[in-house]
Amino acid sequence: MSTIQADSHVTLHYRLLLNEQEAFGEIVSTFDDKPATIQMGMGQLSPGLEARLLGLTESHEASFELSPEEGFGPRNPELIQKISRATLTANSPTDTDYQPGDIVDFPRPDGGRYAGVLKTLTPDYALFDFNHPLAGKALRFDVKIIGVL
Repeated sequence: MSTIQADSHVTLHYRLLLNEQEAFGEIVSTFDDKPATIQMGMGQLSPGLEARLLGLTESHEASFELSPEEGFGPRNPELIQKISRATLTANSPTDTDYQPGDIVDFPRPDGGRYAGVLKTLTPDYALFDFNHPLAGKALRFDVKIIGVL
C-alpha cells in the first residue's frame, strides 16, 4: 500500500471546516463531487494541511483539528495596509465602484499578483487586509485518501 511522501501525487476527498466555539462551518468539500488530485510540496494546500497528510496510506480516513498556526498561520497586523486612492485608481479598471468586502488584485514587482480585502474606503485612502482569509482561524481537516503515486 502506498504511503504519502513529501513529493507524492495524492487523489483524495477533503473537507475544510471553520472551528468556531465548538461549531464547525464548512468552507470547502469535495466529498459530494469529484475528488481532488494534488502534488505534495507544490503549494496546493497550506504546509500545515500537507504535513497532516504525510505518512497516510490509500483508503485512510482521518479528521484533524488544526490551530491557526498549523492551518494558515496567525493574523499579521502588518498585512493591514492603507493605500492611497491615487494608487488604487491607478491599479483599477476605469469607473470601478469598490465596496468594503471586495477582493482587489494588485500587481507585484515580479509580475505576479496579490489580493487584499477592502475594509474601508475614504476619499484619501483605502484600507486593505492582505492576510489569508483563514489566517488566525482554528480549522478541522477531514480527508479520505483514494490513491497515492
